[in-house]
Amino acid sequence: MSGPAAVECRGVCKIFNQGKPNQVDALIDVDLTVEAGEFVSLIGPSGCGKSTLLRVVADLLPPSGGSIAVNGKTARQARLDFDYGMAFQQAGLFEWRKVIKNIELPMELRGWDRSKRSARSREMLELVKLPEFGDNYPWELSGGMQQRIAIARALAVDPPLLLMDEPFGALDEMTREHMQAELTRICASTHKTVVFVTHSIPEAVYLSNRVVVMSPRPGRITTVINVDLGERSEDTREDGEFFKKITEVREALRGGELGATARGIEDR
Repeated sequence: MSGPAAVECRGVCKIFNQGKPNQVDALIDVDLTVEAGEFVSLIGPSGCGKSTLLRVVADLLPPSGGSIAVNGKTARQARLDFDYGMAFQQAGLFEWRKVIKNIELPMELRGWDRSKRSARSREMLELVKLPEFGDNYPWELSGGMQQRIAIARALAVDPPLLLMDEPFGALDEMTREHMQAELTRICASTHKTVVFVTHSIPEAVYLSNRVVVMSPRPGRITTVINVDLGERSEDTREDGEFFKKITEVREALRGGELGATARGIEDR
């Protein structure tokens, strides 16, 4: 018998400033299941609620309605149990702490002893291929290297789930592609479940088993596209199936925008 889904959202809604003149309906009736071991990307126009959904799953924002389970637990309990790691667009490293001490932070919060923290941090540096930079400060590293350290920190306590909110959005195109390849390598070696927010269609297709397309606000899931491109490599980016999936996601996004426009006309 298989275990619980990594993420289970049922009828999730998020309304900001409810009942006030500046009320914002960010998410409406979101149903989403992410199975263990999947890589699922959320994509949609700016302001559609992608990041809001990720934060609701992470228990950083309370939902206004619906239910959320993470590894069979409430979102709050999963957060308290360190069942997920999180990476943001900015690496969010502490500039006054050396790289290895940044990676150790979640282990410190869990009360790991010093020798265990040190060994695990060195292991994580090997995983992200930066073993020689443990004693550097973050400001001495490039943007791409800092993001790799942020990923190492997110994985330090070995959570089954990784939540990523546009972690490569601020990088140049070549560094971004390199980081995508690094992430697929890391996921293959650690077998993590990943929920990944992005604005980039090629990035979503390259990384994912499934691409979840969301409508303009209020955010709804309009389409879920399966992506079966096998093991990813640089050759994947030149594959005809890769371009077909990019087109499929692009057309789904356009369909969602047209649907939102039509709903707006009907509402008037």
